[in-house]
Amino acid sequence: MLIYDQPIKPEVRPAAMAAPVGFSVLDLAQLLWQRKVAIASAALISAGVAVAVGKSLTPKYTASAQLYVDPRELQLVDRELTPRAQDMSGLAMVVESQARVITSNNVLLQVIRDTNLEKDPEFGGDAKGLFGSLLGLVGIELRPTAEQQKQIQMSALEALNRHINVKKTDRTFIVDIDVWSYEPAKAAMLANAISKAYLAESKQSQAAAARRATSDLSGRLKELQERLRNAENTLAVYKAQNNFVGTQDTLISDQQLSASNQRLAAARALTLDAKAKLDQIEASRKASSDAGAIPEALQSPTIANLRAQQAEARKRQAELQAELGPRHPALRQVEQQVQDLRRTINEEVERFAQAARNDLVRARDYENSLNKALETQKRQSVQMSQASVRLRELERDVEASRDVYQSFLKRSRETEEQESLNTSNARIIGEATVPQRRTFPPAMSLLAMIGFALGGLAAAGWFVAVNQLMPRTTAFQPRGKAPSEASEQPAAPEAASEPPAAERQPQPAVSLIEKPPIARLQEVDVMRTLGSILATGGTTDVTRLGWPTLRPGFPLMTVLTALREMRAALARRTERTPVMAVIGASPDQARSIAALNIALAAARDGAKVLLIDADFRERALSNKVSHLDKTEPSRFGWLNIGTKPPRAIATANGISILPVIEATDAKASNAIRKAIAQARSSGGHDLVILDGPAMPWSPSDRKLLDMAEGLVAILPVQFDINDSMEDIIAALGGTEHRLVGVVLSEVNPTVSQQRDKQYA
Repeated sequence: MLIYDQPIKPEVRPAAMAAPVGFSVLDLAQLLWQRKVAIASAALISAGVAVAVGKSLTPKYTASAQLYVDPRELQLVDRELTPRAQDMSGLAMVVESQARVITSNNVLLQVIRDTNLEKDPEFGGDAKGLFGSLLGLVGIELRPTAEQQKQIQMSALEALNRHINVKKTDRTFIVDIDVWSYEPAKAAMLANAISKAYLAESKQSQAAAARRATSDLSGRLKELQERLRNAENTLAVYKAQNNFVGTQDTLISDQQLSASNQRLAAARALTLDAKAKLDQIEASRKASSDAGAIPEALQSPTIANLRAQQAEARKRQAELQAELGPRHPALRQVEQQVQDLRRTINEEVERFAQAARNDLVRARDYENSLNKALETQKRQSVQMSQASVRLRELERDVEASRDVYQSFLKRSRETEEQESLNTSNARIIGEATVPQRRTFPPAMSLLAMIGFALGGLAAAGWFVAVNQLMPRTTAFQPRGKAPSEASEQPAAPEAASEPPAAERQPQPAVSLIEKPPIARLQEVDVMRTLGSILATGGTTDVTRLGWPTLRPGFPLMTVLTALREMRAALARRTERTPVMAVIGASPDQARSIAALNIALAAARDGAKVLLIDADFRERALSNKVSHLDKTEPSRFGWLNIGTKPPRAIATANGISILPVIEATDAKASNAIRKAIAQARSSGGHDLVILDGPAMPWSPSDRKLLDMAEGLVAILPVQFDINDSMEDIIAALGGTEHRLVGVVLSEVNPTVSQQRDKQYA
């Protein structure tokens, strides 16, 4: 008899009790301790095997060479062929690109040629074979064809790629070249050969780039030179055709026009001067003044001499007038001499006037000729200006062609000189040395420890798996007494007074089971509503059906932990969607309320639950949801058994409720079995819970219970829970090991609404 109102003690468990599903850490420790010799033996054997395998492996040696790859190359000339990166991200990309260049085919093929790796068996060297060896004995050597030689090099290249690991140290310009080989000296030799081949490849690539640039520029020089020559010839012909002759700064026509303007201005000044001189002479003569008073007369020595003679004659005339009479011949002779001198002076002044007239005429004629010549030159200048538009276009063409040609010529000379310059700033900062320790396999001590640990873990896992999968064939009894100790327990007092075997009547066997987990559903764990009075529009909420349901927002309730253990025990019994049947001996709604709360607890943990009403007589759950018409599309529509097919009602709590159909018990049970099969095949639910069936069970009810992997018994505290449990065990008839839990329901489903009660 199982007593459920008192805690059960482990030491009084019967020895014939079935082994539980799973065990605690203490059980695991006891199992491993019992098998310690076998586990230690397996660990030692694994350690020995690991050491033997390590000894049989061919050791590998790794040599490392270090390169400093500075992307900021040497500044040997003002204009480099390739621009340099300035920001750190660009510099890092350059270094990473150079690290990839180290493993490029050009570098590795050069290493293969320098070190003759195509003949090394480690790198796919072609063996001569028996026929080749025989031919070699007689002095005949078979040489591979060019295609075969290329194939051998490609094989060596592929093998060498597998032996190389190039890595760049973070935030530095340091590149490490790691090369492994079965021979330590060969590993160091290959690492150094790769670093040297990379430096040579870097220098050759720069020289090739400069050479290619020089070739391209030189190829364009001839074309540019011919273009410049044609442009200059066209310009010269055009100048000759349009009479563009002159110095570099000005043309002759422009110089002549400027000189003509100057001469015309000078001629006009001479004309004005001659006219002024003539006007002055004419004015002096008209005024009857002294004709010798004009500037020309004053400057003339002839007039000055005549004026001196005239003055001497007047002086003598004055003397004779004083001495002689007016008719004296001598006086008349002197007077005649004075008049002759005055006439001579006037004639001389007239010559000055005539000369001024002649100068004015000559100046005017000269000015007119200069005007005509200037007009002609102006017309020519206009024509030259119109022709100079084309001239300037030709000159610009010549200048542009000359600039391009000169720049190409200069750049060609610069790139030609850069072919012999190495601007790379990469260098070897650490040559590879012959490694003294192998890198593979690890040390024998480490292999032994790894083998020991793996062997011990494998053996321990094996014993744990055997104990779990075949619990009745193992000698391990977790946290219980051994079978011998159980058999030594004293028998019940009734056994001492048993009659002899001949007089004993056969008694039914008593099934002893281990006490399953117990969950207590208390009033403090639930809340009550007023029977859908608070229900609102939208999806159905099962917490508003009027039944006591789990309080929301309390994740640490004891009942939730116990229900999780029940679901975990149920999940360990099957790999498909588990089915839990909630059973009970009470005829009231306690079982249905408990089933609803079990479904709510699973939904709160994120499971999709299908709750099926399997109580064909009471139908408490179906009556609660029968008035709800907002159901989800039926996934069980194919279960048409001549009546209305069931439709699952979707709720807002992660639960789908499938009410019982209106049919006989056998047909309803058959429909539920098909619904369970459909739920398992579709995979749309994580847990299926059956509410019922109610006791006593019919044959169809027992078929329905056979589909459940676990049973949960509901024991209301209003009744004698031990008597109820005995009734359930008796009804199970030997299948009581399928119990995964017991729920002690302390909730009164029929409590009346009181004023001092608080409802949600």
